Amino acid sequence: MHLIYIAIGGSLGAVARYIVSKVIHNIYAPIFPLGTLFINASGSFLIGFLFFLFDNLMLPDNLRSFLLIGFLGAYTTFSTYSLETINLIRDGEFKAGFLNIFLSNILCLLMVIAGMITSRLFFKVLR
Repeated sequence: MHLIYIAIGGSLGAVARYIVSKVIHNIYAPIFPLGTLFINASGSFLIGFLFFLFDNLMLPDNLRSFLLIGFLGAYTTFSTYSLETINLIRDGEFKAGFLNIFLSNILCLLMVIAGMITSRLFFKVLR
């Protein structure tokens, strides 16, 4: 049953990733992989937020697996980020490629911290 929760979460995460990326791609010019950056940053925020909640609340293990392993595992796209970065550099778009490396790494680390802080504040309000 545990694997079913992960599989369902993964399916929903993959669909969410596709929809969010497509919407952002349609709004902004596809010169820079902004959709992937947004997905990685928002996924990093959510994993930080949820990690803190799961560490401090008695929530079911299946919910943790559904969200953290399934949904966010499929939603975040660091493999896509890597491919898009290599393609930018290969195509001579060095500035965009290195900007993507910097933003995707630094921004996503900061978003994990922001998620943890937000979750901590949210947790305090609930008490």
